Amino acid sequence: MDLTLKDKIIIVTGGAKGIGEGIVKVLAAEGAIPVIVGRSEADNLKCADAVKASGGRAGQVVAELTDPKACEKAVAEVTKQYGRIDGLVNNAGVNDGVGLENGTYEQFMASLHKNVVHYYLMAHYALPELKKSKGPIVNITSKTADTGQGNTSAYAASNGGRNALTREWAVELLKYGIRVNAIVVAECWTPLYENWIKTLADPEAKLKEIQSKIPLENRMTTAEEIANMAAFLLSERSSHTTGQLIYVDGGYVHLDRALANA
Repeated sequence: MDLTLKDKIIIVTGGAKGIGEGIVKVLAAEGAIPVIVGRSEADNLKCADAVKASGGRAGQVVAELTDPKACEKAVAEVTKQYGRIDGLVNNAGVNDGVGLENGTYEQFMASLHKNVVHYYLMAHYALPELKKSKGPIVNITSKTADTGQGNTSAYAASNGGRNALTREWAVELLKYGIRVNAIVVAECWTPLYENWIKTLADPEAKLKEIQSKIPLENRMTTAEEIANMAAFLLSERSSHTTGQLIYVDGGYVHLDRALANA
């Protein structure tokens, strides 16, 4: 299926690693020009160069997304370089473990800036260009807003906010023909996830335990599987889909856990 993404300029925040990298590579394979926005120029360039080595196109802009001015400047730089913006993927963030019992006000607010404030800012500053292109927005969110996790109040609150903003923006932007959807991620294998597993006493046993609870095929979701859905939601093939929270999780959130070992 042709996703009609050829030559589309699509911002991907946190696009250098993990799920963001997966999205960048799938978009490039579809002929789009993903523009990575992230704090590390070295990481950004590494991903962009890998895309180019595979015959695709990709750009990058360095920005510390917790800085509101940096968000504004990043959008301005993409517009300056490419003349337009055809889509936005809000992806950057981190499950930083700011809990209720042991967290602080300062840590909580800092986590909100890492995980949800820049979602608003990037969409806000990109909106004038998105209105011109009728460019869609895709927000990457986490199961923590639905299931809780423990000891991650700020991240869970951020994901609740991401989900709510998805629905809110879908309503507000109807008049411009801009679609807004979210992909809810549960257990997805990324470098950050791997690093977390390695901190545990028995990483292999813990990984097997987690995988056993994922109903479909008892395995982790891949970044490419998230990316495939993102590409579809950014494409004209999903032209009447908006305001949706789509779970790409092997049934983890909604299916009966008893099915996992059936």
